[in-house]
Amino acid sequence: MSRVFITGIGLVTPVGCGRDTTWRGLLEGRSGIRRLTRVEVDDLPVQIGGEVLDLQLDAELLGEKVSPRKMDRSTQFVVAAALEALQDAGLPIRDLGERVGVIVGAGLSGLETLQHQTERLLARGPRSVSPFTIPLLMPNAGPANVSLVCGATGPVYTVSSACASSGHAMIDAFLAVQRGEVDVAIAGGTDACLTRLAIAAFANMKAMTREYNDRPEKGSRPFDAHRSGFVMSEGAGVAIFESQQSMQRRGATPYAEIVGYGSTADSFHLVQPDPQAIGVTRAIQQALDRAGLRAEDIAAETYVNAHGTSTPYNDAAETLALKKCFGAAAPQLKVSSTKSMTGHMIGAAAAVELAVCALALKHQVIPPTINYETPDPECDLDYVPNEARHCSIRFALNNSFGFGGHNVCLALRRVE
Repeated sequence: MSRVFITGIGLVTPVGCGRDTTWRGLLEGRSGIRRLTRVEVDDLPVQIGGEVLDLQLDAELLGEKVSPRKMDRSTQFVVAAALEALQDAGLPIRDLGERVGVIVGAGLSGLETLQHQTERLLARGPRSVSPFTIPLLMPNAGPANVSLVCGATGPVYTVSSACASSGHAMIDAFLAVQRGEVDVAIAGGTDACLTRLAIAAFANMKAMTREYNDRPEKGSRPFDAHRSGFVMSEGAGVAIFESQQSMQRRGATPYAEIVGYGSTADSFHLVQPDPQAIGVTRAIQQALDRAGLRAEDIAAETYVNAHGTSTPYNDAAETLALKKCFGAAAPQLKVSSTKSMTGHMIGAAAAVELAVCALALKHQVIPPTINYETPDPECDLDYVPNEARHCSIRFALNNSFGFGGHNVCLALRRVE
């Protein structure tokens, strides 16, 4: 069984396109939430979100097998993130071969294509529908296009479990590398759900905040007493998972080591978290157990990148789970939700936030939870409010939960 390290990171987020731009923005506490510009929102109850505004795909890097014209927006995101991650890791972007896999999480992939092509069908009839519609919106389009670009011929597939999708994808990637099935896994997640259909649907569920259309940057406020729902966004995150042998052979420098994971289900409600947080608690404990870590021994040196959606039920349940796992040591944890700045990227959330954990461990600085202004008695941990914090951390936990009752936790360790 091989140890597994993160050797490359690629990010496409509303805070900025690119790993360094996103990381700087998060440390500055910069919000990527704004009034939406790519979607007509005047008649929608929710008019804000986290748009990616400056994506550029280099045609030369893409090669001859793929074209942005034949990619949904979500696919463009993950291809861009994968190319950045490969280059960051010092790996070639062509002809990677059978010892490299691509495993990507997607919660609601292809929604922009679905919206546009349905509108064409209704307005102009069946002959107006693009013949590329299915390849554009199929859930596996993301990893398939990454494979076409870089020539990875190991396992290539999509995992879907709502907002936990890329968490599950990264578990699969970790296990594939750990077991020696591949040397490298291009692991991540992507989603581009900012369509009229998705916004209306989530808003009508009362899952999204409606109170900050006039102050978009204030809308995502995890753990704050006045939180009123999540803010939807889009983006992609990719991490290169690499075996110790491959990394050492190449002389690569890792960001962090993946040391454990947990995966559970609530079996409580299709779209509401269990207020007792039983499944979430088990997922966190599984990750600690598989990593060989005792909660009370590591709390003071642990960063938790929380799922932290800014919904009343999720944030309280997640806080309870951390208190159950860490007991009297829970107040020593440093917890933050970068969704306060990025918004909720649905299937991409776990991948982006795993990258944040790895960067925090490498640079020994924790990005803040912005908009934390009024404490909630049910959310009484240290949420690193409003300003980044330099501190000594050896471990990080990445929590991701999804509709359907899916819970994922990944544990990382600093490379000394």
